[in-house]
Amino acid sequence: MAIDGPLKVNVQILGGSEPAIGPGKALVMDAIARTGSISAAGRDLKMSYRRIWLLVDSLNRAWIAPVVETRAGGGKMGGAQLTAFGEQVLDRYRSIEARMVATAGGADFDWLVAALKPEG
Repeated sequence: MAIDGPLKVNVQILGGSEPAIGPGKALVMDAIARTGSISAAGRDLKMSYRRIWLLVDSLNRAWIAPVVETRAGGGKMGGAQLTAFGEQVLDRYRSIEARMVATAGGADFDWLVAALKPEG
């Protein structure tokens, strides 16, 4: 989630000790939903096919149901897409992320920003 200024909030959901979803995996899911392909998602995110595939495999193993389904083959026969469950996971993750950002502002945040050393 893009945030202007010095605020950066990262939401990470763990399944045991492994990240089930965080900012990077959410970007991968967004890219797959947008492109319909693991290869195209990798190109879009400037990541190797192998790296994207490992993240998809990790996502699918972390949850009670797969979040990405793939179809072998090239062209119109192959590809990847979020499952209905995967869409729910991503939507709920983005909702938590937005609430965290909205909650993170205020007097405490303002004080911390004012206490930062100037760059230079």
